[in-house]
Amino acid sequence: MHIREIGLSPLKGGRHQPRETVSLAVDGPIGDREFAVVDRNTGTILKTVEHPLLVRCEARWADGVLAVAFESRRVAAEPEMTDEYLDLDYWGRFTAMQVIEGPWATEFSRLLGRSVTLARSTVTGSVVYGDSVTITTSSSLARLAGESQTAVDTRRFRGTFTIDTGDADAHVEDSWAGHELELGRALLLVKGGIPRCAVIDIDPDTGARGTHLLKTLANYRLQASDIMFGVYAEVIRPGTVSVGDHVRVVPPH
Repeated sequence: MHIREIGLSPLKGGRHQPRETVSLAVDGPIGDREFAVVDRNTGTILKTVEHPLLVRCEARWADGVLAVAFESRRVAAEPEMTDEYLDLDYWGRFTAMQVIEGPWATEFSRLLGRSVTLARSTVTGSVVYGDSVTITTSSSLARLAGESQTAVDTRRFRGTFTIDTGDADAHVEDSWAGHELELGRALLLVKGGIPRCAVIDIDPDTGARGTHLLKTLANYRLQASDIMFGVYAEVIRPGTVSVGDHVRVVPPH
């Protein structure tokens, strides 16, 4: 097995972008979902499933500069941290965010048609639904493509890693739960499966809804009330991972 694809976005809900290499820290991929669009009035962090237009925004965070492309307009500046902290709701738990001054709030508000601002997480990984690393496999994606009779863009699942599992059975990743997974220089502990929502039916470039992948998955991946695809993992040995790196399930000690 080997790493087929790597993806992340510095902006929560923003366009999922391919990477050749990612550095994993103890609390997850460095630079992933560090910023989020928030609504002061409702006290919430905006979610992709409710605001699919966010995927049209492509964010870059490097050398202290945050650049966000809003289709025909690009805004780039060094974030100016304010003294304003907000305790915001994200899937029923409260997360502290620090408000950022700069040109982005105006652009996001125009795009979404509501007053919003940009904030930065005070704790890495705080705007992640489950664990900080998510994994999908080529075997599982191939089965979904066959069941749905359509090509499946891996970005719909917003995975940190897509692993090429060759001719392994679909959903082989389920069997990795509780095991360590070595990839590149990093070591992960694979956790449980990932419950999916309507985000996978949102076009990863335009934000338009138009597929029935969630319904298709429900026909053969419904477990209790959740529709499962891929697995979560946590970092237990930080390191760098690159496309093409070998992946190995570590035998039990």
